[in-house]
Amino acid sequence: MNAYLVASIQGLVEGLTEFLPISSTGHLIIAGHLMGFTGEKAAAFEVMIQLGAILAVAVLYWPRFWGLVVPPAHTRFSGLHGIWLLLLTTMPASFVGLATHHYIKEHLFGPQTVALAFAVGAVMILVVEALPHRNGTKTLDEITPGLALGVGLFQCLALWPGFSRSGATIMGAMILGADRKLATQYSFLAAVPIMVAATAYEAYKDLGQFGGEDLKLLALGFVISFAAAWVAVKGFILLLQRYTLRPFAYYRLAMAPLVYLLMS
Repeated sequence: MNAYLVASIQGLVEGLTEFLPISSTGHLIIAGHLMGFTGEKAAAFEVMIQLGAILAVAVLYWPRFWGLVVPPAHTRFSGLHGIWLLLLTTMPASFVGLATHHYIKEHLFGPQTVALAFAVGAVMILVVEALPHRNGTKTLDEITPGLALGVGLFQCLALWPGFSRSGATIMGAMILGADRKLATQYSFLAAVPIMVAATAYEAYKDLGQFGGEDLKLLALGFVISFAAAWVAVKGFILLLQRYTLRPFAYYRLAMAPLVYLLMS
């Protein structure tokens, strides 16, 4: 298959799935296997085009990120306090990820483990949506250090390929008392530092294996990932104004056997 078409498809898949609770990693694995785009270089490519999706969230939530640098008046989620909350959410998965990186690559990218992650994540969504809804935390300014750290601990589940980083953080925040809209919004914001760290690590480790033509493919995947993530994030927020997250759980349950069959 044409390399530019492969890069375009992977960028589209990354952008559309990164911030939805359906696992971008699982979908990139499926797309890569269908197109014969596999191996160490493909894995590095898939991680690095995440920068496009990250940039889409940074642009969409630019006032919030700028507020971390220049704190606006009467806003608690800003300045050093906001940075501290994001660090608390980022640190657990960063430390665990660095410590288990090689183990994850060797043992958790098999068909059984990825398919199981799809199913377990689906069950988690259904269980959390079935819990009684409480009048809990509703705004970013109400987020406490305990809630931020708790979401960070749940984010460690995303190190299991196929589980979904956004699914883990959204469900974790809801379990800890955040309402669905806030849980989703904070999941978007908290994605930026952990994804920047993961992408920077991958670039430092593997960028040398990409030549001039490969960099063009990376640029293409980056741009398409940015545009697709922009649409996905805006659409996801609108969707949550009318529906729960249950449809994503049913989708994951349907995809689990397909993931297993395609990877086997």
